[in-house]
Amino acid sequence: MRFLKVSIPILICLGLNFKLSAQDTIVPPQEPDTTITDTVVIRASQERIKYIPREVNLTNPVISFKKTRPRTKRFNRFKLPSFWVVENTLGLNVSEVAFVNWNAGGDNAFSALANAKFVRNYKFRYVQWNNDLVLRYGVNVQEGQKLRKTEDAIRFSSSFGYRRDTLTSWYYSAKVKFNTQFSNGYKYPDRTMPISRFMAPGYLFVGAGISYIPEGKNFNLYISPLTQKATFVLDQNLANDGAFGVQKAVRDSTGAIIQEGENKFIELGISITNEWKTPLWENVSLDHRISLYTDYLRSFGNVDIDWELNFEFTVNDFIKANFGTQIIYDDDIRFNQIIADDGSVVSSGVPRIQFRQMLAIGLSYSF
Repeated sequence: MRFLKVSIPILICLGLNFKLSAQDTIVPPQEPDTTITDTVVIRASQERIKYIPREVNLTNPVISFKKTRPRTKRFNRFKLPSFWVVENTLGLNVSEVAFVNWNAGGDNAFSALANAKFVRNYKFRYVQWNNDLVLRYGVNVQEGQKLRKTEDAIRFSSSFGYRRDTLTSWYYSAKVKFNTQFSNGYKYPDRTMPISRFMAPGYLFVGAGISYIPEGKNFNLYISPLTQKATFVLDQNLANDGAFGVQKAVRDSTGAIIQEGENKFIELGISITNEWKTPLWENVSLDHRISLYTDYLRSFGNVDIDWELNFEFTVNDFIKANFGTQIIYDDDIRFNQIIADDGSVVSSGVPRIQFRQMLAIGLSYSF
């Protein structure tokens, strides 16, 4: 009972205090604060760098151009990617020999060979179109002799290919090829009767077939089961003699021409060509070209051959050496013709293998 008498007053005091404290925590109503407060940025203290490399100088930075070197090559500006491959090459090979009081003997001589090659190739996904033009002309002068021609060629080729997908290396192809020469050719030392001239002969090949062109390799195998070969002899004197396979002139018993010779001869046959260019060693490359053709109607199985094999030795960007061979066999090109005094052809001659070898060192410029 005494405990209850003491605790009751204590409880009453505690309740009064709780009631008073609860009333004091009630926040009176206030007006909303419309004051705009800016952002407060608090910067943390930066830590000191404990390790500083020798190459770095943070306390006293100095800009120096002592180690800056000028550009040795021209800055290449960005170019949009193109599907065309362009190649232009100009070359000149010159050789000379001179003798003064030379006991072993010899004749002063000078020779020059100029060549040019222009390539325009296009390739994108299913389509490939290759074009190239090759021009060559060479002369030789020896003491006591007149100017002689050593090289003469005009060669143009264009082939178009289409494939069904990007995985195969086989193309449906069509090809056009044209060959002729610049100036008259003679059987030296005779300069009275030219044995060849511009467009005499001139060869035009037009055909369609298939091509095998593997990706990333300079290899092209073209097979055309249907190719038309046209031989042009625009010099009437050569045409009257039946040169290069054209129909010769019809003459009477006295040798007078009754009917002029034909200026063209058309054949239809099968053609196979192969081109391959590959590096052999450092600065040495091989360029191989071969063309085979046989006529269906006139002489099937008698194959015309034109094979070139060239080795190119690169000294630097401007000096190159070339060693090459060429073999030609054409049944329509005859040698040792026998012509009578009245102009009639007694014997048309026989076909022979033609061989040419060339070694040249000179200047070459590509752009």
